[in-house]
Amino acid sequence: MRAFIFPGQGSQAVGMGKALADASVHAREVLQEVDDALGQSLSRLMADGPAEELMLTENAQPAIMANAIATLRVLEREGGMRLAEKCDYVAGHSLGEYTALCAAGAFDLATTARLLRTRGEAMQEAVPVGQGAMAVLLGCNLELAHVIAGAAVDAILAEGGEELVCTVANDNDPTQVVISGHLLAIERAVPLAKELGAKRALLLPVSAPFHCALMQPAAEVMENALLDADLRAPLVPVYCNVDAAPIASPGMIRVALVQQVTGMVRWRESVLAMAAAGVTEFVEIGGKVLGPMVKRIVPDASAISVVTMDDAEALAKAF
Repeated sequence: MRAFIFPGQGSQAVGMGKALADASVHAREVLQEVDDALGQSLSRLMADGPAEELMLTENAQPAIMANAIATLRVLEREGGMRLAEKCDYVAGHSLGEYTALCAAGAFDLATTARLLRTRGEAMQEAVPVGQGAMAVLLGCNLELAHVIAGAAVDAILAEGGEELVCTVANDNDPTQVVISGHLLAIERAVPLAKELGAKRALLLPVSAPFHCALMQPAAEVMENALLDADLRAPLVPVYCNVDAAPIASPGMIRVALVQQVTGMVRWRESVLAMAAAGVTEFVEIGGKVLGPMVKRIVPDASAISVVTMDDAEALAKAF
């Protein structure tokens, strides 16, 4: 069995999608459709930068999706692949879940682009700049990450401070967990992490504290946006981040996407669940971030990344 998986924020880079668009009219059509839906030349920003503008959450989220769907469109139109015939499940990391839903036909491309623009803006506006942060804990599993987050909050309370948010945002793999919350709490957690057993802890260069309770205003925005969005049953089940379980009904998808804004990304559990369901081959479309995580979660699984035209041609031939 096979799953197509789609990367999340952090996989963006100036030049993304340019070579593919230069080589394929089908990739160019995807980027143009996204440009039209957003009323801006996002494709030009993806190709030429500047990097600081591309890094803005409201741009990075639709850009990552557009790049992945352009890659998938090349596989479908030039490689003769049909997603519903070539994979059994789809899944995406954080915003990648929207890409997965688009790939599986639950959202059309223009709707997906507009939803991600709304999501990015809402996430950025939920917490004033400088008040939130995220950090990656390396050589750290989920259980230890919870201990570290709790210790940071307790330390601040012991000093007479107020209780702040510091919680697990992404359970990526057995060796990598991301925490999110108030800046003061995350900054306190970083030195505590090594003392408590993590190999390393690093603040992440993000503009907001994603996937924690501070994102509740953004969740409310997305609840309204999703109510108005045209959503169909996907061609194949989608493993959702918040439950690490397959969902296929539009109603369940809407609920999961709202919960995802403040909830933990259960990527490690999702991959384990897909493997338990019989998936032995994971194909990452539009990035090279999730494949290494898959190998650390399920070492015996096959993990393939498709980014370039050469990658797409090789995969099409293999299928």
